[in-house]
Amino acid sequence: MERLKFKHTVPIQLRFNDFDTLGHVNNSVYFSFYDLGKTSYFSEVMPEIVSSKDVGAVIANIQVSFLLPVYPNENVAVQTTVVEIGNKSFKLFQQLIDVDTNEVKCICQTVMVGFDAKTKATKSIPDKWRKAMTDFEGRGDLSKVSEL
Repeated sequence: MERLKFKHTVPIQLRFNDFDTLGHVNNSVYFSFYDLGKTSYFSEVMPEIVSSKDVGAVIANIQVSFLLPVYPNENVAVQTTVVEIGNKSFKLFQQLIDVDTNEVKCICQTVMVGFDAKTKATKSIPDKWRKAMTDFEGRGDLSKVSEL
């Protein structure tokens, strides 16, 4: 994947229970780090996606690649960007980085689908969200004709 520019970064506070018996962050914990990144991103870019109980977005697919272990006392952060917006879904790319060395520790690709909690059905990505993500990212190439 081409080198992405991330406009959203959230620092991660490592906790004692994040580590396993091998002394590094357990693989299952990374998902909570990425959730923190998503929540922070949406709070900044599209606050209604996290504040509304009626309409939102849900994860349809998530793929994680673990590249390097994270050890205690490392200074890490999650970076989040939207890379593509379809009719009913959008793709996020996230990475966990060591902020002191810029090493990428782990990458995550997520497909999120517009979802109406009342009808329990998918829905189109609102134009307001599409504009907010595109404006925040500063790239006009996010919209795709075909559905993700």
